[in-house]
Formats: sequence, C-alpha cells, structure tokens
Amino acid sequence: MANNPGAKKAIRKIARRTEVNKARRSRVRTFVRKFEEALAAGDAAVAKTAFVEAQSELMRAVTKGVVHKNTGARKVSRLAAALKKLDAAAA
Repeated sequence: MANNPGAKKAIRKIARRTEVNKARRSRVRTFVRKFEEALAAGDAAVAKTAFVEAQSELMRAVTKGVVHKNTGARKVSRLAAALKKLDAAAA
C-alpha cells in the first residue's frame, strides 16, 4: 500500500490517466467498428469516409500513447487493405 505522499499522488494520477486512455481506446474501437459495418454492408462511399475517420482516430491514439506506433500502423494497413478489396470487388 502507498505510504508516502508521492506514492499516493502517483496512484491518483494513474487513475486519471487510465480513465482518459480507456475513453480513447473505446473511441478508436467505435470508429473501427463503424468502418467494419460499412464494409459488411458493401457501401464503398460510406466505407471510405469511415476509413478516413478510423485512420485519424487510430493515429491520434498513437500520438497520445494509447496504442503503440507499429500497432496503429498495422491496424490502418489492414483497414486499407479491406477497403481496397471492397473497391476491387465493386469494380
């Protein structure tokens, strides 16, 4: 258990950061889910806009330190590949 003031403050700070990071992670998941739903519906135009939003949200999570840089890049790459596959199927 934390016995000194510095350790107690660190616990408070960690709790605050955890809440913020949970919200950010949830936001990323929401945007990715919207993209995947548009993909499943086969709507290329909606999927394209959803992709742009999901990509910017993922990269924002990377800059905020919620997601590692390579993880963000990998997820964006997979989303882009899925979008490209949808475009190829539509053409």
